Amino acid sequence: MAAASCIYAADSFSEMFTEGKAYGNIKYYYIQTDKQNDNPYKDTSAHANAIGGQLSFETASLMGFKAKATFMTTNGFSLGNPVDTSILGRDNGVRLGAQYADDSFTVLGEALLQYNYEGFMANYGRQVIKTPLIHAKEVRMLPSAVQGAMLSYTDKTNGWSIGGSYLTHFKQRTSDSFVNIVEHALGANTRAITGSDTGDVWYLDAAWHNDAVSVSVYDYYAKDFLNSLYATAAYHGETGGHAFGLAIEGIMQRSVGNADSNLAKAGSVTGGKAINAESISLKGDIHFGESTFMAGYSYVTKDDNAHDSLVLPWDGTPLYTNMITSNDLFSSNYGKGLKADSIYIGGTSAFKIAYTQTYDFTGYTGFKTVLSYMNADNDRFTKGNQQDFNVVLAYNYDKHLSIALKGIWVKNNTGAKADGTVTQLDDFQQYRVIANYKF
Repeated sequence: MAAASCIYAADSFSEMFTEGKAYGNIKYYYIQTDKQNDNPYKDTSAHANAIGGQLSFETASLMGFKAKATFMTTNGFSLGNPVDTSILGRDNGVRLGAQYADDSFTVLGEALLQYNYEGFMANYGRQVIKTPLIHAKEVRMLPSAVQGAMLSYTDKTNGWSIGGSYLTHFKQRTSDSFVNIVEHALGANTRAITGSDTGDVWYLDAAWHNDAVSVSVYDYYAKDFLNSLYATAAYHGETGGHAFGLAIEGIMQRSVGNADSNLAKAGSVTGGKAINAESISLKGDIHFGESTFMAGYSYVTKDDNAHDSLVLPWDGTPLYTNMITSNDLFSSNYGKGLKADSIYIGGTSAFKIAYTQTYDFTGYTGFKTVLSYMNADNDRFTKGNQQDFNVVLAYNYDKHLSIALKGIWVKNNTGAKADGTVTQLDDFQQYRVIANYKF
């Protein structure tokens, strides 16, 4: 964060504001979801339109201090019946009751005070962050955000950084409320699992890179709930005049403290199983001019005596086989943290291939297509493998305006409940139109 921070010099308190900058975006989002299932057979369709965006103001720096605020808004219109609230207020609906969902809301998503000095950074407040297991996940109208404090030190010369963070609250991307971060994960089961109604997350991170290699490690710790260790390493090189990359990542999760003993009790929400989840993921990509080919593989270990699915309640989608519909919105909704989707379920092995093409060579600049396919296999999938097909057509008119059309087709869309019970939906299709103007 310190490396990415922009510092604007000011000589007085008033100049912090007069020399600050305002920026943001205006976004339109259309989504349509069609589902078919045969037990009993149902064919449902829902859609939603929304317009909104973000408006940020960032002060200039005065003696190393600066501040930032971001207002976020989403406003539904021409809504169908039923309303598809997945881009509007689904998390609010889950949190406050099945009959409640916001068509529109506005929230102060960021309110941050930060200090920078020669590679050292400290901040406190609300902010949007992007880490492997706690992420902004900007695939809907608005990003997710956290509240807490962060410290870091970056040595640009030698390419390394270290950091420590303390987080107390989390705002899901379809919510206007900052909820206690552990309560968001566990909902009504928070006290039964952790022995308390609230909690917090501490995480430490370290990274190093040179021109070819990058390595990073994160350790997330929530007392009496969960410890998650994430590590990744990547290599970028060139062969035959073509750039390529190779990467590996691993995740290890364990329930800790009260959660470890309470989840192991008969009748717990996990069926008497403590959390013991591990995964490995590999990927490679190679570039030929304006074409990029990618292949990825992931495996989540199986343990019949444990809750062996990855626990991802804060919008992290780390595995390289992740698709638009993998680890979808629902497992990061309020209280759904012990659910899991497709590639994140214990025992699932998955592979993904993707082909990205730009078309500047034709003289029509700004166009890009992405074709992706993923196949997930698990002997717990009673209807067969989950298969995802994603097609994206994107156009960047300039640095301000972009438009994207997305098509998603899924066979046997799969999810696992907290107790490990797996359910599969025969067919799932989704179509999205996203127009975004940045200023």
